[in-house]
Amino acid sequence: MDAQHLYSYTRRAIDDYGMINEGDKIAVGISGGKDSLALLYALKGLQRFYPNHFDLMAITVDLGFGIQDFDKIEKYCNDLGVEYKVIKTDIAEIVFNQRKESNPCSLCAKMRKGALNEVAKENGCNKVAFAHHKDDMIETMFLSLIYEGRFHCFSPVTHLERIGLTLIRPLMYVTEKDVIGFANKYKLPIAKNPCPVDGHTKREYVKNLVKQLNHENPGSKDRFFRAILDGNIFPTDV
Repeated sequence: MDAQHLYSYTRRAIDDYGMINEGDKIAVGISGGKDSLALLYALKGLQRFYPNHFDLMAITVDLGFGIQDFDKIEKYCNDLGVEYKVIKTDIAEIVFNQRKESNPCSLCAKMRKGALNEVAKENGCNKVAFAHHKDDMIETMFLSLIYEGRFHCFSPVTHLERIGLTLIRPLMYVTEKDVIGFANKYKLPIAKNPCPVDGHTKREYVKNLVKQLNHENPGSKDRFFRAILDGNIFPTDV
């Protein structure tokens, strides 16, 4: 996928769900992975010609594993002209050593988002952009259905009334396959996730399940996504 297609998919999501308003300051959560780096590229490109003026900054929450190098990402942000902050935390120590969580992903995600939101607010941002794509939405729906017994998915736009932030997901129409192609084509400076459970989670199981279902029933992944959009399953504001 080239930049023009990335811009097109991203703008479609922004327009369909009213994600960006005049004067917004948006914090892009940068994990170091391909998805968040592609999202930052897309939003920076759209910033040049989108009718609503908005500002950008990029924030990485360093989980504290001590082996993830963000220097290339810092250069990437500098080259794009985007302010970049790395927030040091002890999340890895708390989750894996102190709490010894049997299901570490849930607590880690909660703490990571909390740290990101706090820094976003401190820097005058009113919105936070997450890089969840089309496959993430489908997998989240299946995770909820299989393990929680409910038909549910995160919303393209979520208003966090208590803290005064709005979460947006502008890559919702982009497939993971396209993100991989974009990352390879534009040589994005990926900083590999050092988490010890990466690739060994329920999400990874569901990812493989959806892949198998789509292989056996061609086009089913697109139908799953359409069911999510048409099924009115997004949560209300929190």
